[in-house]
Amino acid sequence: MKLDERWADAVVDSVQPLSPTVRGLRLRPAQGVQPWTLGSHVRVQVQVDGREEVRSYSLVGLPQDSLAAGCWQIAVKRAEPGRGGSRAMWQLQPGDRLRVAGPDNHFGLAPATAGAAHRPVLLVAGGIGITPLLGMAQFLAAQGAPVRLCYAVREPAELVWVDTLRSALGDRLSTHVSSLGQRLDLAREVAALPAGAQLWICGPASMLQAAQAAWRAAGRPAAHLRFETFGSSGTQAAQAFWVRVPRQGLAFEVPAGRSLLDVLNEQGVDTLADCRRGECGLCAVDVLELEGRIDHRDVFLSGPERQDNRRLCACVSRVCGGGIVIDSAWRPDPPRPAPAHR
Repeated sequence: MKLDERWADAVVDSVQPLSPTVRGLRLRPAQGVQPWTLGSHVRVQVQVDGREEVRSYSLVGLPQDSLAAGCWQIAVKRAEPGRGGSRAMWQLQPGDRLRVAGPDNHFGLAPATAGAAHRPVLLVAGGIGITPLLGMAQFLAAQGAPVRLCYAVREPAELVWVDTLRSALGDRLSTHVSSLGQRLDLAREVAALPAGAQLWICGPASMLQAAQAAWRAAGRPAAHLRFETFGSSGTQAAQAFWVRVPRQGLAFEVPAGRSLLDVLNEQGVDTLADCRRGECGLCAVDVLELEGRIDHRDVFLSGPERQDNRRLCACVSRVCGGGIVIDSAWRPDPPRPAPAHR
């Protein structure tokens, strides 16, 4: 069960290859581009193996540029293996129509970060996590704010928009290409920050979990760490796993290419969800029994909660090597009493 759906028509205005695995798309909404804020995302309906599913994509660049062009710019990384959403998005061509909702913002850049007189800001991007941070870097640099950006990728060709970032930031941009042995040391970056600094980070769940651990270890205020994930990565390759829901008398399998959340809803267990990226925690279910291990791909649960394996975020997390017995918050509506006859 998705919250606050507001769907409208849009057309693909243009498609641009940005790297071997990333494709940029410009979407022209039929009702026109409305004002939006840095960190916003849109939701897109996609057809995956005959099913209608929803994917979220960050809006790229500066809002004023988007308004002037009359288009939203997004970027889609081809996920292999994946659940099929990126494959469907890569098949889109100029002129194709689709349904979109938003923009919405759970990662909004706070006004207090703007301006050189305000606290320093460190931006950290992992791979396609650069999408919401590109506009933030451009905006903060133009404002004269004390901002730096660390950009980590696997291969040099994956450094999309690096020329734009270099133009805006100069030597305040550092790139880290793992295939070249250039590892990003988050603990060192956090330790080097001055007191009162903020960290804004977007990347895979493993990167965000490392940032959270480094932030806590440094004793920094939790409110000064803001993060967003694309919720598609884990420590293990996705595999099928079995699920039992005793309260509803259900037993089923979650295929490797689908989420527990999607299959729960398909089985009639309406499960509340919003972000679908493992951030908000609305879809978390209680774990009663576990066979195998949980690959926690969320950033909502704390480290100790992930170790306890008593809860699981159904939108992204999976089980490896077995299955899981869960209890859902969903309860069927009680039957209505029959009307009295006189």
